[in-house]
Amino acid sequence: MARSARYRIPFRRRREGKTNYHLRRRLVRSNRNRAVVRITNNHCLVQFVKARINGDVTLSASHSRELKNFNWNSATSNLPSAYLVGFLAGLKALNNGITDAILDIGHNPPVYGSRIFAALKGIIDAGVDIPHSDKIFPNENRLNGTHIVDFANFLKDTNEELFNKQFSEYIAQNIDPLKIPQFFDKTKKEIQDKYS
Repeated sequence: MARSARYRIPFRRRREGKTNYHLRRRLVRSNRNRAVVRITNNHCLVQFVKARINGDVTLSASHSRELKNFNWNSATSNLPSAYLVGFLAGLKALNNGITDAILDIGHNPPVYGSRIFAALKGIIDAGVDIPHSDKIFPNENRLNGTHIVDFANFLKDTNEELFNKQFSEYIAQNIDPLKIPQFFDKTKKEIQDKYS
């Protein structure tokens, strides 16, 4: 550790790698609402946040656990669920009077076609205006889960044992992984019906 008189210990959140203060300063100075997207191994969280002097205020939020209320039977850690959480968050934000925001992905790497940008696509499809480029979004087959069905069909045809291992949670809950696109369309319609 440096011991000179000019050395200054960084803020705790900077030392822990939780906050990039240079980026946060630019986001806060824009004086716009932030669409905060956070991804974990099992869930997706989308919040609309306004920066205040004494701390950020959450204006609207959605979590992937809420998808169970709309009969989403699939996993909450895949691209279709991230899109649906973003779509749900966008409709909630519109109902709360939020029409535009800027994206805040935190320390997550901006990988094109990732769950972060699937959630962003859901927010935009709901009607919230966020600056973006169309090349970052996953294609429609990945958004509605067709790629999962293709993989499941491939495994079922080539290796039944690996299929049962890969989709064991679906099988244990008596859910057919080949019907994910139908679940996706049904859940999206239920969300739209409730918040439109």
